[in-house]
Amino acid sequence: MWRRLKRWGEAGVWERIWRSALSALDQWGQLDWSMAFLDGSFAPAKKGGEKVGTTKKGKGTKWMLVVDGDGLPLGFHLDSAKVAEVKLAEQTLDKICVTRPRGRPKRRPRKLVADRGYDSSAFRAALRRRGIGMCIPPKRRPATWRAKRGRPVVTRKDDYRQRYKVKRSFAWLGLFRRLLIRWERLFSVYRSGFAFAVMLLCVHRATALA
Repeated sequence: MWRRLKRWGEAGVWERIWRSALSALDQWGQLDWSMAFLDGSFAPAKKGGEKVGTTKKGKGTKWMLVVDGDGLPLGFHLDSAKVAEVKLAEQTLDKICVTRPRGRPKRRPRKLVADRGYDSSAFRAALRRRGIGMCIPPKRRPATWRAKRGRPVVTRKDDYRQRYKVKRSFAWLGLFRRLLIRWERLFSVYRSGFAFAVMLLCVHRATALA
C-alpha cells in the first residue's frame, strides 16, 4: 500500500483525478468562483526530512490551501514551515487550473479573501496583475500611519467573516489522521497522502451530485 501510494502520487494519479472532479463540478455549475479563500496550516514533523522547517511550534511542514466559495480545494502547496505564508501565496494560486470543454482552463476567482498576514504590497500587486479582487485587512499600524495614495485598503466585513470556510476545509483534511502529524521522512510520500485526501474531498462532492 505504501509503495502504491508513493508510486501513484509521483505519477500524478491523485491530482489528475482531483482535477477531473473539479472540471466536472465546474461544468455542473457547482464551483463558486465569485470568491476564494487562502490560508495556511502547520503539521508537526516528528522525524524530519525534506520540506521540514523549524518554527516556534517546533519542526514541521506547512500546508497552503486555496478553496472556492464553498470550501472545495482549488489548489494546494506544501513547503517548509519556516517559510512565511505570504511568500508561498502565489505558488499556491498557481496551482489553480480547472479545465473546461472549450477555451482555456479557469485559473482565477473574482476575489480572494485572506487574513492580515497576507497584507503585502508585493502580493497585492500580484493579485492586481492577475485581475483578482482582494479582501485582505491591513496589519495593525501606529495611529499616525496613513495609507499611501493609489493603495486604498478595503475590507468587506461580510466577505471576511466567511473565512471559516477555509478553516472548515482544513478540518476536513484533518479527518485523515495520517496528515495531522507527518511521520514520513520522504516528502513525496507525505505529499501523495495530502493529494489523495484533497482528491477524495472533491470526488465525494462530485459523486454526491452525479
